[in-house]
Amino acid sequence: MAENYPIVSYFMVIFIVIRLLSTVGKSKPSAHSLPDKLADKLHTDLESIIAASADFGNIVRETPAAVLHPSCPEDIAALVKFTYDNDNSSVPFAIAARGRGHSVRGQAMARGGVVVDMTSLARHHGSGGGAAIAVSWSRQLGYYADVGGGQIWRDVLEATLRHGLAPVSWTDYLYLTVGGTLSNAGISGQTFRYGPQISNVYEMDVITGTGELMTCSPDENPELFYSVLGGLGQFGIITRARIALDRAPKRVKWVRMLYSDFSAFTRDQEHLISKNGRDQGDALDYVEGLLLMHRGPPDSWRSSFFPLSDHPRIASLVNRHKIVYCLEVVKYYDDLTQNTVNKDLENLFQGLSHIPEFVFQKDVAYVDFLDRVREGELKLTAQGLWDVPHPWLNIFVPKSRISDFNDGVFKSIILKRSITTGTVLIYPMNRSMWDDRMSAVVPDEDVFYTIGFLYSSGFDDWQQFDLQNKDLLSFCEDAGIEVKHYLPNFGNEQEWRRHFGSKWRLFRQRKARFDPKMIFSPGQKIFNRNQSI
Repeated sequence: MAENYPIVSYFMVIFIVIRLLSTVGKSKPSAHSLPDKLADKLHTDLESIIAASADFGNIVRETPAAVLHPSCPEDIAALVKFTYDNDNSSVPFAIAARGRGHSVRGQAMARGGVVVDMTSLARHHGSGGGAAIAVSWSRQLGYYADVGGGQIWRDVLEATLRHGLAPVSWTDYLYLTVGGTLSNAGISGQTFRYGPQISNVYEMDVITGTGELMTCSPDENPELFYSVLGGLGQFGIITRARIALDRAPKRVKWVRMLYSDFSAFTRDQEHLISKNGRDQGDALDYVEGLLLMHRGPPDSWRSSFFPLSDHPRIASLVNRHKIVYCLEVVKYYDDLTQNTVNKDLENLFQGLSHIPEFVFQKDVAYVDFLDRVREGELKLTAQGLWDVPHPWLNIFVPKSRISDFNDGVFKSIILKRSITTGTVLIYPMNRSMWDDRMSAVVPDEDVFYTIGFLYSSGFDDWQQFDLQNKDLLSFCEDAGIEVKHYLPNFGNEQEWRRHFGSKWRLFRQRKARFDPKMIFSPGQKIFNRNQSI
């Protein structure tokens, strides 16, 4: 582990908790007293503290003073309001909203502060808590779903499918909260066509850093709306989001093709994402890619896709070329299009330059495709291999430098070290599907690539993966490849300024407006609470 639970910090935590709870139950509470209704919702037991001190990354440990289990958004607003009104040296705590804790570097932690368990809202929605999943229609928007910020996307899928509908943009893993993915962007193979999840939101309810619960949209409080989307939790806590829906398909044609030539691989990917109109019958619905590495198995934890009978010849191909590039695409269909989907795919695949004898296809239910990572998760959990360190790195690389990245990173750093355990993703996106008014940052080119190094390691060797991540970033800097981080993690203001680039000034202005006392998301380490904005 990178950090343990220091005894000194623990006693400081106890002091802060006493300060918090001492304001509860007074016969004449002052304007600055913690509301009585929060007394039994602030948990300080060891189990709650330990759970909120770790995340999916299993690298960083930060001990909070308490964990709030809210039953309604007003509970969160009351806590934030109390913090804002009492923000002085005697009550020095910050607040972090935590969904499923799927961050990898402590981004959803609050050392010495309060972690808000957002999934608690979903558990209480039946009794007037966070918003249930309500499907509606309007002439202006069409179909949409109002969804609690603590709801898990898998539950959103299940609820909307009852109406024959579904969101159009997804992450590869569905067991994440709505508020969590919208605070980052929410990307997957659908992003090229439908945009990230933040581009498919009509409206939100947000608790600001002053404790005010505000509704925001492109027309109502637009500055807050665009700030929060991709805002890394810095400007507010999302308690409800209105998500765009479309008619849900029933099944998918799921195809993987192998390439030994990187230029052919990226050329075909870019060709396929150029057909991205929502109404185009000849467009794919999902385009991703991954690496098959020398000394690595052809299957990864993401899915068991390739037939076992084909493993020997795939392994032979990989051993011969050291790296094989796998193009992964999907075409949705339903009862109306089942007779034309094969012809559509045939037309789309004309002129592609994959290795002809290495094409693999499955026909699966729509839900099974979207939930494909779950099977691997359950297997690894049963083997005790899921709750391990995940020294992940996710970056965006401009199209103009992707060949240089392949030569300098994939073929040199990654291949030569042969320590990769996990999946390496690579797939392109269209910048036109991103709204620059939002806080999310992407490269300034029409097409850019997502590169995801989704490593798993042991508790005693995650540092070597971390060192590899640093080395490949150093290569990019030396080569002048201007990458942008997705799920960023930086240690000082200079690095954050560089990350946000021309957006940094606006980002700071928004922070000063919506969270002036820097209460939110201390784990992101963007702002120091002792500094002035």
